[in-house]
Amino acid sequence: MHSSINRGYLTFLAVTGALGGLLFGFDIAIITGAGPFITRRFALSDLGLGWAFSSLLFGCVIGCFVAGRLADRYGRRRLLVQVAALFALTSIATALAGNFTAFVTARFLGGLAVGGVSLLSPMYVAEVAPPSVRGRMGTLYQLSIITGVIISYGINYLLRDTGANNWRWMFLSGVVPSAIFLLLISMAPETPRFLALAGKREQAFHVLARIGGAASAHGEIAEIEASIRKQPGAVSGFRRLGVRRALLASIGLAILVQVSGINTIMDYAPAIFQSAGWKISGALASTFIVGLTEFVFTVLSLWMIDRFGRKPLYVVGSLGMTVSLVLLVATIAEGRFHGTFVLAVILVYLAFFSACVGPVFWTLVPEIFPNDVRSAAMIVPVLIQWVANAVVVLFFPFAFHVIGKASTFSFLAVMSLAQGIFTLFYIPETKHKRLEEIEAYWTAPKKQALSVEP
Repeated sequence: MHSSINRGYLTFLAVTGALGGLLFGFDIAIITGAGPFITRRFALSDLGLGWAFSSLLFGCVIGCFVAGRLADRYGRRRLLVQVAALFALTSIATALAGNFTAFVTARFLGGLAVGGVSLLSPMYVAEVAPPSVRGRMGTLYQLSIITGVIISYGINYLLRDTGANNWRWMFLSGVVPSAIFLLLISMAPETPRFLALAGKREQAFHVLARIGGAASAHGEIAEIEASIRKQPGAVSGFRRLGVRRALLASIGLAILVQVSGINTIMDYAPAIFQSAGWKISGALASTFIVGLTEFVFTVLSLWMIDRFGRKPLYVVGSLGMTVSLVLLVATIAEGRFHGTFVLAVILVYLAFFSACVGPVFWTLVPEIFPNDVRSAAMIVPVLIQWVANAVVVLFFPFAFHVIGKASTFSFLAVMSLAQGIFTLFYIPETKHKRLEEIEAYWTAPKKQALSVEP
């Protein structure tokens, strides 16, 4: 970090904003361990189980859309406060559900909060972090997601033998992280870029000065105001060539990051392990190993993302995921889809995603959009990745059991390879660049690559 950066204050802001990811990861993964128990409680078919898992994700679609529409009106921080409260309320409602309709409704409403935080938290972190450490700070969001996943896996395992209502306690435990996030985000300031958009120059300057010093703040506030003044706003801004290019790139990333299979592996890990011969207790214990692997390799990405850059990591990660999925297909073809080898291959897949793809996606998407359209433009990729996520998760049990394991994993392998190829040809490198500087890439003749500082 540059010596002028107030590391303590910046870490507080980045960690607080990224904690939204903890709620994201917790709500997404808590149903992983609860799945076998709610299947019995509500007598669910494959599609019924898919709907139980994906109902939250369809709520995410609406949640991110609403958050994006309101982010420039009410601010990032204010909406994050409301999202934290909604997380707590829907955790209680899910735990108290008396029938499957009430359960799905509560999960759908919880998805509004998850969708909102998936747009607002990365945006918050990107808008407070200086360019030299923005990759590292952005990775905290993915690390927070994985932390939420690990916590939920641990809770699932600890509560597995606590009676018929164990799944209710699993969901109710979500109130605790919601309360912690609500407390911390209430103490944090609004982002300087939103304050500048709202005409609150002095407040924006104060936040920037506290992060990087007064000298740096003078230059940054001038750049922010210049980028805001030169464009008329989000609606007409979407017609700009540069914004359209950025949108198309983000749409490709958003679709491929989901159809390459990460959330099917995470959500249905117990079912996959059970199909490989594991008992329920062992399958739930293995999910904790899955979460720990994701955590360790996400921590590794903190060191790599600002050293090697976004694009190389994304390409390497995609290729590693492809090879892992091909190995799974080969084990199925040879009749060896059982035991610890399946776990080992899945851990390799997750290692490549967690070290390379996951952190870069949530760092890169808010980076590539101009200031004046960021909140509105981010609706598009975040909404699309939730739609893709919901559809894949909804149909995965059916595809896995009816179409077949080999065909399902083969499709995911092809999509992982496509992700690497798309990134190689259509995504710019953004490390060490100011958000205002990245904007210039999309409007440059022949889309020259951004020059990267050594």
